[in-house]
Amino acid sequence: MTRQFSNFADIYTLAASRKGGEEALLALLPDVPTTEQLAQVSDDRFLAMMCKAINQAGFNWTVINNKWPQFEEAFHGFDVNRLVFMPPEQWEAYASDKRVVRNWTKIKAVMENAGLVHYLAAEHGSFARFIADWPESDQIGLLAYLKKHGSRLGGNTGYWFLRYVGKDCFVTTRDVIKTVQQAGHDIHHHPTSKRDLTQVQEAFNRWHQETGMPYTHLSKIAGFASGENHPVDQLQRRINVTKSKSD
Repeated sequence: MTRQFSNFADIYTLAASRKGGEEALLALLPDVPTTEQLAQVSDDRFLAMMCKAINQAGFNWTVINNKWPQFEEAFHGFDVNRLVFMPPEQWEAYASDKRVVRNWTKIKAVMENAGLVHYLAAEHGSFARFIADWPESDQIGLLAYLKKHGSRLGGNTGYWFLRYVGKDCFVTTRDVIKTVQQAGHDIHHHPTSKRDLTQVQEAFNRWHQETGMPYTHLSKIAGFASGENHPVDQLQRRINVTKSKSD
């Protein structure tokens, strides 16, 4: 019989039991920046994380992480003002630059997203402020905006970009969606339609109102409550590796 959740307390209890107790569960939850902390992040970090999310899509994440210092060097630390005014021939030269993934489509996405970051920074004071001020209760609206106005930021790439920069957000992994389904939402296991995404958003909004917890924590806990129960020490190693790569 498929387990059904009537509220988030049931999800939390199951996740804690699967991870060996509440203390172990809480140790797996990342710090989530406040709106003001996120707004103080420099815009080059947002462009950098767009590039990382785009390049990891369909590629080996470890390879991109190990190569990342070379990306930073090649793209001048993702200095938005410098990149947005670079001539076309300099962008075209990246297609033969061994420091980056020599895929013109992904290189072009960095160029186009530099323009988006620059434009929104002029409109809002900074791109960081634009992202920070967008309400978490309408995350699917922000993702739709990034997909429409950005380059290659649709699908899972948009979710991981938001997670990388520290925006309080959920992700639609298989385990998270399974928990949403068990909470009573009749949605596809890989939700992409507006109807299904709206239901996912509604589930997280309800859980946030119920608990007051950040959406990132709700998403993590929802994922821990379903699917394969990975050992805590294995998950902690992943967290430590991720932190070391971002420091």
